[in-house]
Amino acid sequence: MAEAGVDGYFGVRRENTRYLTGFALGDGEEKVAGNSGWFLVTPDEVVLLADSRYAEQAAAECPDARIADVYHDLPARWPEIAAGRRRVAAEAGFIAQATWARLVVAAPSVELVPVEGWVEADRAVKEPEEIERIAAACAVADAALEALMPQIRPGVTEAELALALEWAMRTSGAEALAFDVAVLAGPRAALPHGSPGARRVAAGQVLLFDFGAQVAGYRSDMTRTLFVGEPAARDLELYWLVAAAQEAALDALADAAARGASPSGRAIDGIARAVIEDAGHGPPFGHGLGHGIGLATHEEPTLGRRASDEPLPTPTVFSVEPGIYLPGVTGVRIEDLVAFDPSIGRCERLTRFPREVTVVGAEA
Repeated sequence: MAEAGVDGYFGVRRENTRYLTGFALGDGEEKVAGNSGWFLVTPDEVVLLADSRYAEQAAAECPDARIADVYHDLPARWPEIAAGRRRVAAEAGFIAQATWARLVVAAPSVELVPVEGWVEADRAVKEPEEIERIAAACAVADAALEALMPQIRPGVTEAELALALEWAMRTSGAEALAFDVAVLAGPRAALPHGSPGARRVAAGQVLLFDFGAQVAGYRSDMTRTLFVGEPAARDLELYWLVAAAQEAALDALADAAARGASPSGRAIDGIARAVIEDAGHGPPFGHGLGHGIGLATHEEPTLGRRASDEPLPTPTVFSVEPGIYLPGVTGVRIEDLVAFDPSIGRCERLTRFPREVTVVGAEA
């Protein structure tokens, strides 16, 4: 704020609210919360907007903040809330243009300065307690998939497995899901972000799980591709190739951590991508290698072809998830979360579920 010459930061993004104030809204709750959860940080105070529905929660979670009772009347209250401020940085990517215009009219002496990425950059660097919470969420997800294994058999539907996996997470420590569970069988596994349906699992297919738990606000994210019955040679070949690409990236990260170095996300993506491209499957790996995770499922840093050439922030946590997708045929992805901190030589896989070829439902 001092470097940019502003004397306030106005934010509306749910994850940033929790990170800076402690006030927690559920996933999607911001759609009905009105202005509650919006905040103003200044050098001498934190102001949290909370109407009567959230007053008690705000007082409990943000004891050091000044609570402003705002209920769909922010422009009318804005002159009072921003009193004494000349230039206020505002989250331009998340504030509606109409709201922005009304605030300018309501307090013309307060200049709104559009900014992006300030808090997100801070969130990319994880404190030890944050990494512990992500690891706890990973442990819940690991245990849930392990508990689900006996239920995976030919004839069960994707939706049934997704519901059972969600139940296992919620009853073993998850306060919520990190995102909707994806369970995709056979040709459906070629959809990088597909939704489970009434389709029944068949012997000889791959079965892709993409899911995560949330613990104390922090999230996990894991993908495993399992084999229902005897694996097809084609699917096994793709699996080994994806596993080799992931291992190449993890080895490069471990080597960098051991040397106290931090590579760029673009460089690590290139290492994994080269393994897949050299085998002739470059185009079917269309997404980036990984993403940061924390209070949001997708946050900084990014590992991809368009990622920054700057060194990865540290300490941090991100996914490593190469994949190959053959439309209408099959798909394979393996995803793990990694805690990375070269200052102490750390490159630790937080996801513990085995990455080896796993066959399920073979007795059917």
